[in-house]
Amino acid sequence: MSIEKRRMNLNVGLNSTGYLANAWKYRSGDRHDINDPAYYRRLAEIARQGLFDAVFFSDHPALMTEPLGRPFHTIDPLILCTALAAQVPDIGFVVTVSSTYNSPYNFARRVQSLDIVSGGRLIVNIVSSFNPNVAANFGSAALPPRNERYARATEFLDVAKKLWSSWDPRRESEVASDRFWDSASAIAINHEDEFFQVRGPLNVPRGPQGHPVIAQAGASDGGIELAARHGEIIYCNILSKPAGKAFGDKVRGRAAVLGRDPSGIRIVPGLVVILGPNREEALRKHELYSGTGSEDGLLERFVREHGLDRDRFDPDAVLDYERFVPDPNRQQAVGMGLGLSDLLRHEKLTARQAIRRSEGHHRLLLGTPEEVANEMIDFWEDGTVDGYTLQPPRAPDDIIEFVDKIIPILQDRNVYPRQYEGQTIRDRYGLPNPQ
Repeated sequence: MSIEKRRMNLNVGLNSTGYLANAWKYRSGDRHDINDPAYYRRLAEIARQGLFDAVFFSDHPALMTEPLGRPFHTIDPLILCTALAAQVPDIGFVVTVSSTYNSPYNFARRVQSLDIVSGGRLIVNIVSSFNPNVAANFGSAALPPRNERYARATEFLDVAKKLWSSWDPRRESEVASDRFWDSASAIAINHEDEFFQVRGPLNVPRGPQGHPVIAQAGASDGGIELAARHGEIIYCNILSKPAGKAFGDKVRGRAAVLGRDPSGIRIVPGLVVILGPNREEALRKHELYSGTGSEDGLLERFVREHGLDRDRFDPDAVLDYERFVPDPNRQQAVGMGLGLSDLLRHEKLTARQAIRRSEGHHRLLLGTPEEVANEMIDFWEDGTVDGYTLQPPRAPDDIIEFVDKIIPILQDRNVYPRQYEGQTIRDRYGLPNPQ
């Protein structure tokens, strides 16, 4: 049963101590929480109280060991979410998987199994790993170039989709009394292409929502192509309305060119929210959680991160967007770096203004609960976005605050439900079941 009335969709990131690297010092809880399954169960239960559609786990199969850093990814999200699905009802799970360092058959089998076990509550977020430290954990071969990683990701999902539909018990004719099943309901896929040779069929049947919902993150040319071909929920970096509309038009337009119905795509960008009884207090909390300590500290970080000349830097001069366009061939993710240049392309901002528009590469909303809710609704109401992926600076503190203070406003404004509706994630997002 699909939800006919359009409403805001919300996911929430549950990694580690929260989204912002320096905010852990101001959270409640113990540093060992991040390795405790009970901690993630508590976070999922808090998110369920807020009727979030899904909890989102990014992943990075390498341990970052900087002395001043903190582990951001520990327990394998597919295994963790299998346990959580058995303990926390209703809510969905976004599990991140690398297409670069997985085989499509094993991937298809594991995620289809979890989708069946959870009753159709799974979203798989496909990424093409970009860190050489990840590559080093899977052998001596160097990290493949970007174009090869995206080409592999596209074929990886082509194979997975074939496998997910390769055994469908609904294709069975009447089964004779002396037979257990109709083997004609399973069909070999016999896939042979550049990266994979897979015979099939899958030994897991078609799931309750056809197959797990596919999420994709990326705004580079390769990311747009992958999103247009396969993505259903697009996790991205949108900092302004014009940039958001341009991104949505680009993805949906490319999907149409590829022969796909663009109405099956939902744009759900990241969102960092910092609340206060007034804007001034929210500004001070931003400075604290960012680890910079002051507005001057935020400006100093801006200069350092973008390689600007400190002696010639004027924080009140309008910024030239071309100066901030990321190198398309850089090692790290290109899509997240495009957020600032896209913002500056559409709005004339100074550095002093720009540092309050994003944090951790995502749109930053600062202010009272009413002010934040109004800004969330503004982007959603005209279709710039279909919802958000909340990235709380601190966990659990900022998730609790959002559930207590923002969710009731969204409900009172009739843009967010008061109870879970539909059985599967596809129902809640209004996405069609794959044929």
